[in-house]
Amino acid sequence: MLSLKDLHFLTALARQRHFARAAEECGVSQPAFSMRISKLEEQLQTKIVRRGNRFQGLTPDGESIVRHALQILEDVKRLETEFSTEPGDLGGVISLGVVPTATAFAAKTIKLLREQNPGITVKLMSTNSLTVLEGIEQGRFDAGITYTETVEQHRLESFPIHDEEYVLMVPSGLLDAGRDEITWEEAAQLPMCLLEPGMQNRRIIDGVFRDLGCQPRVVAELSGLTAGVVMAVEGVAATIVPRGVAEEIAGLGSVDMVSLIDPVVRKSLSLVTANRGPGLRTIAALKQAVQAAQ
Repeated sequence: MLSLKDLHFLTALARQRHFARAAEECGVSQPAFSMRISKLEEQLQTKIVRRGNRFQGLTPDGESIVRHALQILEDVKRLETEFSTEPGDLGGVISLGVVPTATAFAAKTIKLLREQNPGITVKLMSTNSLTVLEGIEQGRFDAGITYTETVEQHRLESFPIHDEEYVLMVPSGLLDAGRDEITWEEAAQLPMCLLEPGMQNRRIIDGVFRDLGCQPRVVAELSGLTAGVVMAVEGVAATIVPRGVAEEIAGLGSVDMVSLIDPVVRKSLSLVTANRGPGLRTIAALKQAVQAAQ
């Protein structure tokens, strides 16, 4: 008979895609872990893992079994959440993956969520859009905030939040005083610090410059927006941030916020959750907080 432990082992392997790392996550030796997966294959009478000198991926049956395993584990988590607390007294942990440009909105959402549900703890990870989506599918994240255009609707559920509009955060004195607009072509001439090329935000920005036939003067590539803000404040370089982020930190005397025009670029963000049946009460509470934060 299958056990929840078997399912935890299997989903760990799907997440880690490596026997040794999955065994370490599960707190067992690699030989013991491998034997457990082999016995699971015997029980189900199908091959789950493509084997060679190292992990080569899941078979089609294996991918299907992992989806069922994730559903079962989520159902168990739902039972624990639904019945371990009184109605209206939610507790537990929500794991939330967020693209860097959405961290300010996520922080506002978490504040509202905990005001209504102080028993909920949120584990927030800022990462790229692909990792957010993979994390939701593989059960590492309960939900995520990412770009709507990256979501495959038939695999995940998405709830539009708002559109990001980009502005230039520029050290004071780098532009003429009082200027409140700048074209993307003009911005390309300034020293610039941007997110790493693997980030969806960077791909969007690079696409705008590419369509205009210009190349930005990138002096630093960053894993998060905070370093870009600091560099602008220190007078090192300009950076491009969502208007919502700029408004949260408005009032810094050493930087100016300038609208980017020709074109005005807006991109939709969404709250994303797994499409695996009735949701957790904690996720329902998160959705309510997102709506309140808009």
